[in-house]
Amino acid sequence: MSLRQTLYPLLRAAFRALPLPQAQRDRLRARLLARHADWVPPPPRGQRDAEGAPANAQLRWRADEAAIGYRPQLSQALPSTLPATLVAFYLPQFHTFPENDAWWGKGFTEWRNVTRALPQFEGHVQPRLPADLGFYDLRNRQVMRDQAQLAAEHGIGAFCFYFYWFSGRTLMEDPVRQWLADDSIELPFCLCWANENWARRWDGRDEDILIGQQHSAEDDLAFIAHVAPYLRDRRALKVDGRPMLLVYRPNLLPDARATGERWRRWCRDHGIGEIHLAYVQGFERPDPRDIGFDAAIEFPPNMSNPGSLSAQQWLLNPEFHGDVRDWRELAADIAARPLPDYPLYPGVNPGWDNEARRSGRGRVYLHASPRGYRDWLRSTVHERLSTAAQNQRLVFINAWNEWAEGAVLEPDARLGHAWLQATREALSPAPAGNRQPAVHIHAWYLETLPEVLGALREASLPWRIIVTTPAHQVEAVQQALSAQGLQGEVSAVENRGRDILPFLEVAERLLQDHHDVVLKLHTKRSTHRADGDQWRQELLQRLVQGGRAARLHAAFQADPALGMVAAEGHLLPVSGFVGGNGPALARLQARLGLRQPLQASRFAAGSMGWWRLRALRPLLDAHLYRSDFEAEHGQIDGTLAHAIERALGACCEQAGLRMVSAAACLGEPDIDDGDYAYARRS
Repeated sequence: MSLRQTLYPLLRAAFRALPLPQAQRDRLRARLLARHADWVPPPPRGQRDAEGAPANAQLRWRADEAAIGYRPQLSQALPSTLPATLVAFYLPQFHTFPENDAWWGKGFTEWRNVTRALPQFEGHVQPRLPADLGFYDLRNRQVMRDQAQLAAEHGIGAFCFYFYWFSGRTLMEDPVRQWLADDSIELPFCLCWANENWARRWDGRDEDILIGQQHSAEDDLAFIAHVAPYLRDRRALKVDGRPMLLVYRPNLLPDARATGERWRRWCRDHGIGEIHLAYVQGFERPDPRDIGFDAAIEFPPNMSNPGSLSAQQWLLNPEFHGDVRDWRELAADIAARPLPDYPLYPGVNPGWDNEARRSGRGRVYLHASPRGYRDWLRSTVHERLSTAAQNQRLVFINAWNEWAEGAVLEPDARLGHAWLQATREALSPAPAGNRQPAVHIHAWYLETLPEVLGALREASLPWRIIVTTPAHQVEAVQQALSAQGLQGEVSAVENRGRDILPFLEVAERLLQDHHDVVLKLHTKRSTHRADGDQWRQELLQRLVQGGRAARLHAAFQADPALGMVAAEGHLLPVSGFVGGNGPALARLQARLGLRQPLQASRFAAGSMGWWRLRALRPLLDAHLYRSDFEAEHGQIDGTLAHAIERALGACCEQAGLRMVSAAACLGEPDIDDGDYAYARRS
C-alpha cells in the first residue's frame, strides 16, 4: 500500500472531525479536492465514493421522484393508417390467488417484489414504481378497461396475455377470463402459453419446482379445448382471419409438430377453423415450419449478448453480484438483423431489470431510454418491416407490465407517460427537424441580462427564447425582454444546479419539440473572480455578436456532423482542467455509459456555446434526477454541474458528432496560446 493510500483515511477522519457547519465543510472539501485531486486513491473493485466511503453515502434521490424527461399524459392523434400492429406481452399476475398465498405468504402479488427492490449501483433505477394506474389489483375490472384504453390511445393494437396451464390446472386466469367476459373492452388479444415449469426462482428451470408441466397428447387436447373460448372471441387477434396462439417454449413439448397438428385438427372439427401458431424465440431459434408452426416471434432481451458493464458501476451494495449489460447494444444488434426467409414477427423491448426478483443478483440492461426505444421501434416498423407482407406486419413488445423485470410501458413515477408516448411517436416517420434557432438563457444576475438580450436582438434571428430564472425574478425578466423588443418564454426554476440543470430541462423540452440547434447563454459574472464580466463579454462577442450568430447557425444547417461550437480560446482539454471534479467525472462517465474517458475530451469553458440537441442525447437519455444536483452552497468546483460542463463535449463525440471553436467553424484564425486566463490548470 502506498503512503498516499495509508495517509488518506487518517486525513479523511480528521476532516470529518472538524467542527464546521455543513455549508463550510462542503466549500472546504471542494477547495481541497481542487488542489489535491490526485490524493484521492483510485476506487477498488466495487467502486466507492470520492472520500472512500461506501458509495451509498451519495444516494440522494427518491424512487418516486420525477426525472428530467418526465412526460405527463398528452392527447395526440395516431396516424390515420397504422404501419403495423403492435402487440404487447401482458402479465396477469397482479392479484392474489391461493397458490401465491401458499408459496410466498398470504396476500402476495408481484407488487411485493417490485417495492422491495433497491438500487445496487449509482444510476440503477430501483424500485420502479407505478404512476397513473397505481398498485392495481386485476380483480378490479376497471383496471383492465383503463389499461386497454391507454394502450389503444398510444398505438398498441393488442395484448398478448401469458397463459399458465398445468395439466388441467390454470394459474392467474381470472383476469383473462374477466377480460373475455367484458364486451366493453375493444382491444384485441391473443394467448401465449407459458409452458415452462413454475419455479421458485421465476426462471422456469427445473430447480425447486412449485408446479410442473406434464405434457402429453391428452393434455394437448385438454388445453386447446380450454382456450377455445378465447380463440372464438370476436376480439381474438387474427392473421389472415386465423386466431393467433403462441407457445413460449415449443422445445419443451415432446413433439411440437404433433401438438400443433392435434390443435389444428381439433379447431377445424369444433368450428374455430384454421389457427395461426407462433412460438417465442426466447431460448431457441428454429425455422417455425420445421416444427409445424406458422411463425416465430422475437423476444428481446433473449437471444442477444451485449457487452458487460458490471465492472464499471459505482456500487451502492458492495455485495452486488448481478450482471449489468448495455441495452443500447441490444437494441442496435436486433434492429440491424435482417428478417429471415421464414415468417418472423420482430420484437422490441423498453428495458430489462429483474433485480426485484433476484435481490443483489439481477440481470440489468442499463441505458434504456424512451427515445432509444422509440428509435428502435420506429426503425423496426418503417425499415425492418418495409418488405414484409401486409399480413405479417406485427411487432411484439416485451412488455406492457412486467414490473418485476423492468420491462414496462405503463406510466411510472420517474418518467410518467414517456414510454407510451415514445410508442405512439414511433408509428410515424421521424419528423423533419425544426430549424428555428433556439436560445436558452439562465438569468441569475439580472444586472447583466440586458447585455445578453441586447446581443440577441442585434443578431436579428427569429429566435425561440427560453429564459430560466428564480421565481421572484420572473416579472423582472419579462420586463427586460419587453424593453429589448423581444418575446420569450420565462420559466421559474429552483436555485439548484447553476445554469446546467435548467439547461438540461430546456434542452429536453426543445428536443421533444424537434428543435435542431440551441445556443446556451447565461448572465455569467463569476463573482469570485475580478475578471468575471470580461469573461462573459468575451464569450458573447465570439458566439453571438458581429454577425456571428447567423453565420454559426447557418454552419449547423450546412454540416449535419457539427455537434458543438465553443468560443475560440475557450474550447479546452478536460484533462487540463479537472480540478476537484475527478471523482465526479468518473462517476458521470459510468452513469452516462460513455465509451471514451471524459478526460480525453474537450469542453466549453464558461458553459456557453452552440449545441446540436442530438449531441446532448447521451446526457438527456440518462434522465437524471433534479436531486442528483447538490444544494447550493456557493461551491466553486466539484459539483455535478461542474462535471457535466466538462462532459458535454464527450457526449457530442459519443453521438458521433464533432466539436470545433467558433473561429474554426467560420474559417477564421483560431486562438490556442496554451494558456487560459479565466481558470487555473489542474
